[in-house]
Amino acid sequence: AESLSLLLSLGGNEVRTAGDGIDALATAQQFRPHVMLVDIAMPGLNGHEVCRKVRETPWGRDALMIATSGWGQPEDRRQSAQAGFDHHLVKPVDYGAVDALLAARAGR
Repeated sequence: AESLSLLLSLGGNEVRTAGDGIDALATAQQFRPHVMLVDIAMPGLNGHEVCRKVRETPWGRDALMIATSGWGQPEDRRQSAQAGFDHHLVKPVDYGAVDALLAARAGR
């Protein structure tokens, strides 16, 4: 997460990180990001719970939500989509894949 955060920052993005789901949700409520990369297996609230709660907010309805997980089977991806994620990336997350999603979102 730290190396991906650094690469995103160097790419001109404003980045916040959190160590658990509760902190991730609190940080998101203050920061109101346009894009969130969320680890499914976070302590506190898992990534699916975080995504559902973000989607319930006015600012989170249109956020680009990207799940990150060590699991990438069809059922894992289905659960992520059902929770409200737009994309499901398998760890280790490739920066190029994230950059492509950000570029598509920005219309680049």
